[in-house]
Amino acid sequence: MDYGTFRGLYTLLLMLMMFGIIGWAYSKRRKASFEEAANLVFADDEQPSADNKNAGAKQ
Repeated sequence: MDYGTFRGLYTLLLMLMMFGIIGWAYSKRRKASFEEAANLVFADDEQPSADNKNAGAKQ
């Protein structure tokens, strides 16, 4: 196997990996989990309690 054949096979492997990742990212089965991950930024996990609000004022 010469250098040109190796480079061709390596390029083919990388292209197949790229198409696999694109297919995975745009599959309908993954859409719900991607939307959930995108909305995590807007999730309000914890509300400050009344004790935490007044703690700064006492100092």
